[in-house]
Formats: sequence, structure tokens, C-alpha cells
Amino acid sequence: MKILVTGGTVFVSKYTAEYFVKRGDEVFVLNRGRHSQIKGVTLIEGDRNHLDGQLGHSVFDAVIDVTAYTSKDVDNLLDSGVSFRNYILISSSAVYPESAQQPFSEETPLGPNQFWGAYGTGKTEAEAALAKRVSNAYILRPPYLYGPYNNVYREAFVFDCAAKSRKFYLPKDGEMKLQFFHVEDLCRFIDILLEKEPQQHIFNVGNETSVSIREWAALCYRTVGKEASFVSVNADIPQRKYFSFYDYEYFLNVQKQRQYLPETKPLAEGLQEAYLWYMQNTDSVNRKPYFAFIDENL
Repeated sequence: MKILVTGGTVFVSKYTAEYFVKRGDEVFVLNRGRHSQIKGVTLIEGDRNHLDGQLGHSVFDAVIDVTAYTSKDVDNLLDSGVSFRNYILISSSAVYPESAQQPFSEETPLGPNQFWGAYGTGKTEAEAALAKRVSNAYILRPPYLYGPYNNVYREAFVFDCAAKSRKFYLPKDGEMKLQFFHVEDLCRFIDILLEKEPQQHIFNVGNETSVSIREWAALCYRTVGKEASFVSVNADIPQRKYFSFYDYEYFLNVQKQRQYLPETKPLAEGLQEAYLWYMQNTDSVNRKPYFAFIDENL
């Protein structure tokens, strides 16, 4: 297939481009050319919001849009004149308001989420702009994505704690639940959509089960070959000062995804892949000053 991936240089878009190159597809990436490119892709150099004919005569079997964060992002790409058979937008579970009944289903009304703010409302607007103009587009709403190329300081932070044999500071009782989805499973599901072209066009995607933050941190430590020792932190201390996630527990209903992708990568296996990548790419992660806050305040 001839595939266009927006981005192609950071985390999800980078992994996606590499995945389809390895599958044997002809992969084009649209970015500003400021970073190294995945081997085997063809670079279309440009800013998606200031295209000047770069895509006007291009025809793709699929556009995989990883970097659309607003309606403007979608409209400007479509206005470029690009032609395609399928369009897949990687949206987010942030489109669901935290006050809605859980688990969130694809039919849950969208709305502002106090934890995700403009990111969530921007994704909602991007979805609406795409649905208005491309009626057969696919929209995917993942929870927390993880795996190789993750430049967000989440599992990498816990790996660092384990490597330094530090105690791990858990918010409250450590029972807050998280739902994950490995970036390879995201690509596998995209692959299935392109092959089967189902009538359902909006999918929550993610692992069927969630995991407590205590269980997740313990798995990260074991990945490094250590056993975690925990310290509980009082709820009065802002969680994001010392921990990688908001104080926000939510869960997606992924039964529609499971009709096509019934098995997902076990979390322990996915964390092992993430750790092996991180050990070779420690400078590629955007670190947060968690250690400084912990040492000074906890």
C-alpha cells in the first residue's frame, strides 16, 4: 500500500511509519525535516498547516493522521488537495468528559475534560472537522500509549527509579487504575482497519483490563530486575509534582475493538520492549524534575 503518515519522527508517528515500512508498504512521512527520518520512508518536507502544493497531486491508499490536534490541522491537510482511499485519525480518550459514566463507550457524549483541557477539546474539534468532510474516516481513541520511542517521561521515570534503587512514591494507596495500549497494537489495529474496512468508524482502543499504579510501578521495577519499595504520599501534595499521571482514573470500553483485535500485548512484555529501547535512547525522553521535588519535599 501507499501510505502517508503525518509526523514520523516522534513516538507514535515514528513507530507507525516504521511498522508499515517493515510490513512492506510504501510509506511517506509529512514533517518539517528537522529530525532524522525512519529508514525506508520518503520524506515530504513541509508544515501541515502551510502546505504549498506538496500534496496536491498525491494519491494514497491511506492517510494515518497522528499529528492532528485541532480542526485547523485537519482542514489544512484536507485543503491541500491530497487524495486517499482511507483516512485514519489518531484521536484520544481525552475527548470524554471526566464526569461521564464509565466505562466510556464510543457513544458517550464528548465534552471538556478538566484534566486534559485544551488537548481534549482540540481533539474533539479535529474529530468533528474530519467527520464533516470525510464521512468514511476512521477515528481511534486510545488511553495511555506506551512502548518503544515513547519520549514522555512515564515508564522511563520508573525505570530510572528502579535503576537507582530508589523507593517509589505512590499517590495515596496506590490503587488508582490506568489503562494502557502498546503502540504496536495500535498499528496492528490500523492494519486490520485498512484490510477489512469495517462499517464501524469510531473505536475506543486499549487493553481490555486496567492496572493499578502500584501494580504498574512494580512491573516497571521487575523489568529492570529490581523489587519496588513503596512510600505512600498524602493526597494534599500535588500528584503531578512527583508522579507521571494525573489524579484521574478512567476506563474505556474496548469491546468493539476486540471484535477485530481480541488479543493485545501483555503489559510485562510491552514494558520490556520499552525498557530495552530506553536503555539505548535515554537522551530521547523529555524528563521532568520529579527527583528534585521528591528529594526536596518528600
